[in-house]
Order: sequence, then C-alpha cells, then structure tokens
Amino acid sequence: MKTSVIGYPRIGSLRELKFASEEYFRKEIGAEELLQTAAELRKQHWNSQKKAGIDFISSNDFSFYDMVLDTAVLLGIVPKRYQELKLSRLDTYFALARGYQGESGDVKALAMKKWFNTNYHYIVPELEDDTEISLSGTKPWDEYEEAKALGIETKPVIIGAYTILKLTRYTGKKTAGDFVDDIVKAYQDIVKKCEKDQIAWVQFDEPALVQDMSLEDITLFHRIYDKILADKGSCKILLQTYFGDVRDVYQELIRMPFDGIGLDFLEGKETGHLIRRYGFPQEKVLFAGLVNGKNIWKNHYEKTLSVLKELKDKEIQTVLSTSCSLLHVPYTLQYEEKLSGEYKAYFAFAQEKLLELKELSELADQTSCQDNPAYQKNRRLFAGDRDCQKQEVTERLSKVTDQDYTRLPKRSERQALQKKVLGLPEFPTTTIGSFPQTKDVKANRSAFRRGEITREEYVAFNQKKIAECVKWQEEIGLDVLVHGEYERNDMVEYFGEALGGFLFTEKAWVQSYGTRCVKPPIIWGDVYREKPITVEWSVYAQSQTEKIMKGMLTGPVTILNWSFPREDISIKESISQIALAIRDEVLDLEKSGIKMIQIDEAALREKLPLRKSDWYTEYLDFAIPAFRLTHSGVKPETQIHTHMCYSEFTDIIPAIDDMDADVITFEASRSDLQILDALRENHFETEVGPGVYDIHSPRVPSVEEMVRALERMLTKISPEKLWVNPDCGLKTRGVPETDASLRNMVAAAKEIRQK
Repeated sequence: MKTSVIGYPRIGSLRELKFASEEYFRKEIGAEELLQTAAELRKQHWNSQKKAGIDFISSNDFSFYDMVLDTAVLLGIVPKRYQELKLSRLDTYFALARGYQGESGDVKALAMKKWFNTNYHYIVPELEDDTEISLSGTKPWDEYEEAKALGIETKPVIIGAYTILKLTRYTGKKTAGDFVDDIVKAYQDIVKKCEKDQIAWVQFDEPALVQDMSLEDITLFHRIYDKILADKGSCKILLQTYFGDVRDVYQELIRMPFDGIGLDFLEGKETGHLIRRYGFPQEKVLFAGLVNGKNIWKNHYEKTLSVLKELKDKEIQTVLSTSCSLLHVPYTLQYEEKLSGEYKAYFAFAQEKLLELKELSELADQTSCQDNPAYQKNRRLFAGDRDCQKQEVTERLSKVTDQDYTRLPKRSERQALQKKVLGLPEFPTTTIGSFPQTKDVKANRSAFRRGEITREEYVAFNQKKIAECVKWQEEIGLDVLVHGEYERNDMVEYFGEALGGFLFTEKAWVQSYGTRCVKPPIIWGDVYREKPITVEWSVYAQSQTEKIMKGMLTGPVTILNWSFPREDISIKESISQIALAIRDEVLDLEKSGIKMIQIDEAALREKLPLRKSDWYTEYLDFAIPAFRLTHSGVKPETQIHTHMCYSEFTDIIPAIDDMDADVITFEASRSDLQILDALRENHFETEVGPGVYDIHSPRVPSVEEMVRALERMLTKISPEKLWVNPDCGLKTRGVPETDASLRNMVAAAKEIRQK
C-alpha cells in the first residue's frame, strides 16, 4: 500500500524560518539569505519524507507566511493599495500579511482568521470588482523542480478554487459567482502547466467541502470543476479534503472525473458510512486520511488496519494518508530530552508519523500481522494503563450543580453597580494584557528555568518590570491597568505548567501564523490546581497604583483548544476539569482585592464544529457553561472581562453573550469592524471593546485613524457600553511602537469624550 502526506511543517525543527524572517524584517539579512534558508528547509523536509519511504510527497506546501496568501498571490489577487507601494514581489507579499508603514506608503495588513477548526491562522484574500484573476506566478513549479533536482518526485499542493472563493472577502458589488470564469481559466492554466512539466499528480486542497453546503454552493463547485476537469489531460488531479466529511457533495464527487479523492476518516464522522452506502469507484484512488495530522498521540494500529481491510475488501484502490497537513503538529520527538521514555512512548510528532505511515502500509499488505513486532508493540501500548486519572477531580466534577453555572444578580444590575463602584470615565481605556517581551525579560525567564538565578532574583526582576510597566501605563493615561505578564512565556503554556495533569515539551513548536509559533502543552491526565498561579503578581501590581488593576487569566476553553487534548475522555470532561481549576484562581484573585478579572477565551471559536447542526450539541452547550463556571462565584461588583481574537464570531454572537461576562474585547480592526452589525442586530448586552488597532502589524496608527474607528463603533454601540483598547496583547511588539500607539489611542478616547 502506498502512502501520502498532505503537507509538512515548514518553520524548521528549531524555528529556523521564524528567526530568518524576523531578521529580514529587521533588515539584518537580505532577501537572498532568507530565500536560501527556505530552500534548505524544503530540502530537509523532502529528504525526511523520502527517507521514511513516503510515496506521495508534497511540494508547494512550504510558505513564508500562509498557504492561502500564497495561492491568492499566485492568482494575482492583490488589492491595488498593495500594488501601488511598488515594492519587490517578496516585500509586497509581506505587506499583505503584516501591513506596511514606510517610505513607499502606509497600508494595513489583510484580515486574518482561524483556519477552519485549528489554531493556524490564514490571511483572508480580498477581491476588488476590477481584479483580474489569472495565473501570476511560478512558485509551485519552481519548488517542484527544486525537489526533482534532488531526485524526489512530488505532487504540487495548491488551495482549490472553491475554497479560495469561499474564504475570500469581496469588497465591491461582485460575489464569488462573478469570478468563476476567471478562476477556472487560472486553474486550467495550472493543470496545463503541470502537464507541460510532466507532473504526475497535482493536489487541490478543498477543505471548504466539509462545511455545510447549500444547493448554491454545490452549483458553484460544479461550475468550477466541471470546466477544469473537462480540460485536463495527462496530469492526475487529487481532490483533497480534511477536517470533516463531505456528506453534502460525496455522491457528486465520486461521479466527477477526479483521479483521486482524499477523505478524512478521523474528523469525518460520516466518511466510512458514505463509502459503505454509496461505494467508491474502482477506477479512482482513495487517499484515506487515517494518521492524525492534528494531535500527537500514537496511531492505534488495530483500529486503522481494520478500516484499511474494509476498504481492501471492497476492492478500493487505497493510499494511506495523513488526515490533514502535518503543519498542525511539532516536527519531531528527537529534541525532547526531558520527557521520560514512558511518556514519549505514547507520542508521534510529524517525523514519527512518517514512520507510522510506513509501518501501517506494510502491515496492511500482510495477510496476517498478529506476529509482526511493530504491531505487537503498538497493541501492548494501547492495552496498558496510562495512570492518568485523579479521583478527587472526578468527585468534585460530579458535585457541580446547575446553580454553579449561574451568576447572580443578572448582568444589567451588575453593570449598574460596577459603574458606581469602579468609577471609570466614559469610554474607558485599557489593554488586553501582555506588554512587550523584551530580550531582558526572556533572558530572566530562561536563566530561572536553567537554575542560573534564584527564585528571589527572578521575582525581584519581574517586580521591577511590573513597577515600570504600571508607571508607564499611568504616564500614557490608561484607565484600567495590567501587570504586563512578564512571568509568562505563553498564555496557555504558563497555566498548564501550574496545573496538574499537563506535560511540557522543549522544542515542540507549532506555527500559529507567520512567524508566531506556540508550544502547546499536552493534557496527559485529569487537570487540577495545586496552588494559586497569578495572585502574587496581580497583588503586587495593584500595590503599585491607585488605578484598577486587571487580573489576567486564560479561560478553560482556550487552554484546552491550544493544548494537545486527551483522546481517552471527552472534550466536555476535559474543559470542565480546567474550568474548576480556573474558578479557584478567580476566587483567590477576588479575595486578594482584585476588582476586575479578565478570563481570555481567544480560542472559543476554534473547536466549533464546522457544521452548524453540531454547533450546540457537540460544543457550545458545554463550552459556554464551562466559562460561566469559572466566574459564577464572584461578587456582583467584581467585573469579569473576556477577550476573543482572529475568528469569525458574527454567527455565534448570542452564544458569546450567554457567557455572561460583564465586558468583552474583540479583535475587530483587522477585519474592518465587521462584527459591529452583528452586535447591534443581536442586541448584545455585554459591554464591549472592539479593537481600535491591529497589534500584529508593525505600524503605528494615528489618532485620526482611531477616532474614525471609534466614531464608527458609536453608530452601532451605545456610549455607556463602549471600551477603548487594542485588538490583542502587546507581547510581540516593540517598546517604541507600543508607546506611540497607546498614546495615540488614549488621545483618541479623550477626543471622543469631548465630542
């Protein structure tokens, strides 16, 4: 049986691409050196897969920032304001992703959203009415030839035309249907170019097919692919889907002349049923996604082989594949020296998943694999006990009642009381939490981790930074302050390290967006809080000011969604365990005199099922109550905040309001404040701070720009409910731009108050 990898991580096993890109942004290296780093990484990735015996290796899965942006640029979907900068092709690309402020002009970055149900973010393409879609680059073929020169045959991967049109933002009067002819011609040219270069297979990724599809959507899909497929010649086309099943269009797909169809058997609940009910054409190749591309637990060989046997019995041509790109898991266990062998035995990162693919393919070809050493080893692993349960956690969870999910009195009464007690001005200004993580902050944390300084020295340094941060915020004129989070490496990893039930890695980095990488903790067992986590820092910060200091926590849904979850218990149970641990921290902060507590749920949208029919029963019905459980025990005058960013929230506004927070801050600036209409239409009760500027872009917004944003907000939000804040934390920004941006933001708030 042959094997396939949908896509491979690209940041480098030690984040080489991140560091090279950031050096390029700082003008410490030139484009040539950055391109050389990229070429070396691609070479390593292809050779790793070739060495592992993978048959269908992808090319063009590498990206400097984002694969959707790569495809948009390939198709010439570049708004005029970026073209008018007259930058190099590479710098125009980065301007689209990050924004640009310099001699050539001043433009914001394109919007950024979560990639389906993952923590990866994609750049949202933007189509203007007069944009002409056409093949405008050579990246897929350049990288194919690069691999071929190394003796490695690959299948170029390109985001499919349907998914591109579904994800794109249309800024004029035209809609997706108006661009079909142009995009079809571009993809026909892609296929012809592949044929000309004698490329055997090209992979079109169409994850949008696993979402709910209307008749209009199915018609759009046919309009696109009926024409593309009618024109194809010798190059075989693989239609690759992932993150769910294609129930709405399966019967259509198997009748269309695709040479291969990639289906997800793990998140695709209906995939097996669809094949059993409607069959699968023997002349096509089924790329069966059975090795998990999103989680780090080892594959259960017995279960996987039973699926492969069923497909074999039906005489279906099958290629064993990853369930999605391996972009979503770390590179390798090779650098994890602190994790014991007992733990590592259960894990498979990207490189180890290549071995799993190879072993499974060989086992699938055997008449009987019961005596195979690899099979026996895997079977023993899954037959054993991981010793990951804690009786106290189970008992406490069983005692939670419906009353524990309800905060009294109702929100409108609390808000009136809080305005009186807190005494804040109209349009109060604040930040989301973190302040710039300068080199000395990171060095202090690293030195403490390595045992080079004492805890007393570590605490003294952080207290000094907190005192400086408080004074800085007071000088800027912010109304509600934060302590800066200098003790935190990551908003999830930090809490995971302080909670029981988590494991941590040293080098298991995963790309979140662009150069932003995260190191998700692993939920190994039942989760519980052993002692207070943030209280000492918040109490110290409050002692430095007469102004209100926000306590800063990460919520249970985000902690789970930004970790690698267990597979032996339900998501609901895991979230509920974490919620109880965070509840303890909330109550301790309140008891210590903290009057305002922010419980971030940046990743609330992330695990939302891709099909609307599953939204509540499979997620929101327990995720929203879990958040309420964290804060339902506080006094009415204690103000609870939450924060969300870089997702499509407009369709779940009622559920967000049901979280019963007092104040919520949203990312809104990068998506052009599109959320405002949804807030008004749903009579949103929570006080709200839509971000007035994009912190992920290296530019300083003017006072006038933010005044315009606030004036627009006030057309949709009543003055007594509006807060003024950036759209996310400031840890990745430099000190000068942070200072200038916040001073402009405070000035904008003052100007609005005077109006």
